[in-house]
Amino acid sequence: MKNPFRYFNSSPEIIRLAVMMYIRYPLSLRQVEDLLSERGIDICHETVRFWWNRFGPLFAAEIRKRRIHHHSHSNWRWHLDEVFVRINGETHYLWRAVDHEGEVLEVLATKRRDRKAALRFMKRAMKRYGRPRSIVTDRLRSYRAALKIIGNVDNQTCQRRLNNRAENSHQPLRRRERAMIEFRRAKTMQKFAAVHASIHNHFNLERHLIRRDKFKHERAASLAEWRQLAA
Repeated sequence: MKNPFRYFNSSPEIIRLAVMMYIRYPLSLRQVEDLLSERGIDICHETVRFWWNRFGPLFAAEIRKRRIHHHSHSNWRWHLDEVFVRINGETHYLWRAVDHEGEVLEVLATKRRDRKAALRFMKRAMKRYGRPRSIVTDRLRSYRAALKIIGNVDNQTCQRRLNNRAENSHQPLRRRERAMIEFRRAKTMQKFAAVHASIHNHFNLERHLIRRDKFKHERAASLAEWRQLAA
C-alpha cells in the first residue's frame, strides 16, 4: 500500500486519533475539535470532516480485511434486522447482519424494505462471507421471499426475542445519529454506517463478560493495532 498520508502536513497519529474519536464516540465535529485543542492540536472541525471522509473507509476496509482473514463467518449464525431512519423527512431503512457474537458483518441503506431490497442485502453479505448455517430474522415477509430465491429458506428461524442481538446492535449507531442531528443524504448514511460498523467491531471487547486484567490487555492490543493501520 502506498503511503496515504504523504500529502498531509499533520502526522498520521493525529489523523488516526481524530478519526477514532469522531466515529467511535458520539461526538460532533466541533466537540472533536475542542478535545484536540485541549491536547494542543489546533485544527478546524471541517478538517475532522475531511479526514473521516478520506481515511474512515480506508481504515474500515483494512480492519474488515484482517477480521475476515482470521474468522470463518460462513459457519456461524447470522441475525438480520432492519431499522428505519429519517433523511430529509423521508423514511429509509438500514439493514444489518450480525453474527452470534454481536459482530456487525454488513450494513445496507435502502429506500424500501421489500423482497428486492432484502435480496440485495443478503447477496451482498453472502458474497463477502459465504452462506451461514442458520439465519435468524423477524417476521418481515421480505426475508422469507428473498431466502426462497437464494435457496436457504430451510435455515431461517423466526422466534420472539431470539433476534435481540441484531436489534441491540442498532443502539451505537442511533447514539451517533443523535450526535450528528440525523443524516442528510442516503449516500452519507451508507458510508458512515459501514465505517462505524468496522471500527465498532474493532473496539468491541465485551468488557462485561471478561475480567478487568484481560480487558485492559485486549484494549491495549486494539489500540496498538489501530495505530498501525495504513502504516
